[in-house]
Amino acid sequence: MSRGKVHGSLSRAGKVKNQTAKVEPTEKPKKLTGRANKREKYNRRFVNVTLLPGGKRRMNPAPVK
Repeated sequence: MSRGKVHGSLSRAGKVKNQTAKVEPTEKPKKLTGRANKREKYNRRFVNVTLLPGGKRRMNPAPVK
């Protein structure tokens, strides 16, 4: 019974991560938590909805051509 093989040599491990440019994280406002987060989601999904043709509301609509 043969053992499993490693895909590619381990000398190339981390190649892509080391090639990518380092970008400093930007300052962002803190996210809402708890009740405030639920309220924000509710408002976004049900209060100010944009209905698509046919009266449908999609979570992640593709741009309309």
